[in-house]
Amino acid sequence: MFDVITFGSGTKDVFFEMKEGFAVDERNNICFPLGSKMDITKMELASGGGGTNVAVGLSKQGLFVSYCGKIGDDGAGYQIIKELKENKVDTRFVSISKEKPTNYSVVLSVPNKDRSIFVYRGASGDHNSSDFPMRRLNARWFYLAPFSLKKKDLFYALIDYAELKSIKLMVNPSKAQLKEEKIKSYLSKISVLLLNKEEASILTEVSIKNEDELFKKIKEISSNLVIITNGEKDVVAVYKDNLYKVSAKKVEAVCKTGAGDAFGSGFLSELIRSGDVEKSLHFGIENAASCVLKMGAKNGLLKGTGSASLTKK
Repeated sequence: MFDVITFGSGTKDVFFEMKEGFAVDERNNICFPLGSKMDITKMELASGGGGTNVAVGLSKQGLFVSYCGKIGDDGAGYQIIKELKENKVDTRFVSISKEKPTNYSVVLSVPNKDRSIFVYRGASGDHNSSDFPMRRLNARWFYLAPFSLKKKDLFYALIDYAELKSIKLMVNPSKAQLKEEKIKSYLSKISVLLLNKEEASILTEVSIKNEDELFKKIKEISSNLVIITNGEKDVVAVYKDNLYKVSAKKVEAVCKTGAGDAFGSGFLSELIRSGDVEKSLHFGIENAASCVLKMGAKNGLLKGTGSASLTKK
């Protein structure tokens, strides 16, 4: 039995850094002159995608992990499989598409500002329950990274299967998923729901400016553990009558890509290990802070087991 099986996309990430040749307008849009060449000052390749990021993060914490997803029959896809295996992630549930290439993301960053991500949704968008034998999914936990609405049948099938087999669920849904009314009827089946503040607002239909009402509504919607991240400020966990709030760790970020996935894998690994919600929040924050110190979503992830990871990278 696996400790965790993760579900979600596997992508090839291309990182571009620009220092000049662009403008930022009053709405914070990056603007480029058409027909011109732009100089890239730094370029790096890495793998990404919520499913593989969390799988590697959990494996680095010593858990027995498998990744279930779909990649293309191409170099990028096989590099993802190779990297997963190097990080001791089981790949028996990885499907290979002959029709579509592996997902790609181009991450365009501007020093001291932020980044924009261009996404090509390839093979992972066609992932469905016919790609793998559902009955062979045997784990203590499932981790569901964001799913596109195109895969919503698979999303709900996995939750139903987890309930049938008494498998615990941690779910990080997409904004599109949260806008569906159906998801509310499934919240009672989700052990840990991971949202950012904007996503929590979409789910509850309460303004992010009204925190007290937002947290109150969360308690009404779900009696299980709900985590709400707030960027570089803090993380809040709402569980029954308890509210935990932990400040984020201030670091000079090199690349913010994958920070949310790093928090998710850090939190879940510690929760499985100790069952302590507050301790898990702290370790999730430490893992995310370490992740952003390096380019790529996996290179900065902590290694070890829980607090021991903080001195062993």
